[in-house]
Amino acid sequence: MAVISRKTPVPDLVKVQRALISVFDKTGLVEFARHLAKHDIELVSTGGTFQELQSAGLDVRDIADLTGFPEILDGRVKTLHPAVHGGILAIRGEDEHNEAMRQNNIEPIDLVVSNLYPFENTIASDADYATIIENIDIGGPTLIRASAKNHAYVTIATSPNEYSEIGEALDANDGSLPYKLRQRLAQQAFGRTAAYDAVISNWFAGSLDIAAPVWRSIGGELAEVMRYGENPHQKAAFYKTGELRPGVSTAHQVQGKKLSFNNINDTDAAFEMVAEFDPGKMAAVVIVKHANPCGVAVGETLKEAYLNALACDPVSAYGGIVAVNRPLNADVTTEIIKVFTEVIIAPAIEIDAGAMLGSRKNLRLLITDGMPDPREAGLSARTVSGGLLVQSRDNAVIDDMDLKMVTRRTPTDKELADLKIAFKVAKYVKSNAIVYVRDGATVGIGAGQMSRVDSSRIAARKSVDAAGIAEQDAPLTVGSVVASDAFFPFADGLQAAIEAGATAVIQPGGSMRDEQVIAAADEAGIAMVFTGHRHFRH
Repeated sequence: MAVISRKTPVPDLVKVQRALISVFDKTGLVEFARHLAKHDIELVSTGGTFQELQSAGLDVRDIADLTGFPEILDGRVKTLHPAVHGGILAIRGEDEHNEAMRQNNIEPIDLVVSNLYPFENTIASDADYATIIENIDIGGPTLIRASAKNHAYVTIATSPNEYSEIGEALDANDGSLPYKLRQRLAQQAFGRTAAYDAVISNWFAGSLDIAAPVWRSIGGELAEVMRYGENPHQKAAFYKTGELRPGVSTAHQVQGKKLSFNNINDTDAAFEMVAEFDPGKMAAVVIVKHANPCGVAVGETLKEAYLNALACDPVSAYGGIVAVNRPLNADVTTEIIKVFTEVIIAPAIEIDAGAMLGSRKNLRLLITDGMPDPREAGLSARTVSGGLLVQSRDNAVIDDMDLKMVTRRTPTDKELADLKIAFKVAKYVKSNAIVYVRDGATVGIGAGQMSRVDSSRIAARKSVDAAGIAEQDAPLTVGSVVASDAFFPFADGLQAAIEAGATAVIQPGGSMRDEQVIAAADEAGIAMVFTGHRHFRH
């Protein structure tokens, strides 16, 4: 049996005689309160919650009657009172606590129902500073934490999703609630306040332009328990942080099986990448496999873009993720379904395309209702042993960069357009990244190699394979342009690109051997552009 102190064993079942209800989200509240009343549980409530329950005909006691003190400061102070927190925090089996309650006329509270001001929604609505501050909940987290701490005697409910389980437990135990349930709800409660405070803290850091706050927390709400992680022996779950950025976490899944861990990771990579291409200027399609693009193209139509993206590496596209930057239509859908595809993600879908996909029950279709802004600031985090690495999102966009022409020959307009596409793609390819583009489509991608020379050669080799499938004699890289996510430390990486047939190069520059690399480009008669921005992606 669990013990709350050295003196007092924890009871398994605690009879619920009094419930304090103070919520912002009133979903399912009246129905739940009626269920409590059926078990003769006294209802105590505050402010708008009190009015809602009273209007529904429930017998409810105002918090001021419990505390003997009115709500003040526009409702900022109502539950912050010893009569409330004494009733929550008292250890019921200890004589000293019981005597203190008796002397101070404190009534025990056995169930607390509290959810929080919608801080996440407030900051997402572009509210002003004063409004955001006003939506920082104080009384709610205090109630929740006090109740969760004293879960030996008190049950805490922080979400309407918990009402049904609590109601069923009350029915099954004649108005009492079991310890295991109280304990589990306490864990959920501490998780909720931790995530809430994390959002507040991170918003403050961002609004004050503090890049590295002394304490950094990242919180999220469980969206789904997954069958497994990257591999079957790994446990995994998907959490949502509350960020409203269009993408895999905010999308509607229209059809298909549940997304796997790898599906979510790959789909996020694909959609973020396709968002680099302005849908008002060009249609774009990205095909991703194992978080790397295996084909990217732009065109007048999604169909044109898809076919050109597929041609880059039709073998790897099997079982991949397809992302588009315009509403999914029947023309492109006809082509996509010819290849086994795990996920399609799009900002919208036309009726004909939806009907076409409806028969493919296993294909996962996600609709986002918008495109993410590649320039938007945000955070990126990953774990290391004993710590977190946190950085700002890579929101550098080539269209905003001051490009520097460093060779005797400058790129043609056509080459420059392809160079910009290649550099956009390189931003999302695992380093070391080499991307060849010709006529608005990738024709060779080299990813994740320890040597940039190897990435160049792998990309060129992939173009040879793709040319064979397309029954073309020359590698697709002949007449292409090439992008590197980081500078060429030596001329050998550039030489490999030249041998593959590239006529122009885009790279960040900044190597101590830049002059040697530029000289090699000049000797080969190719154009080279420096961006001044690196796009490592590890």
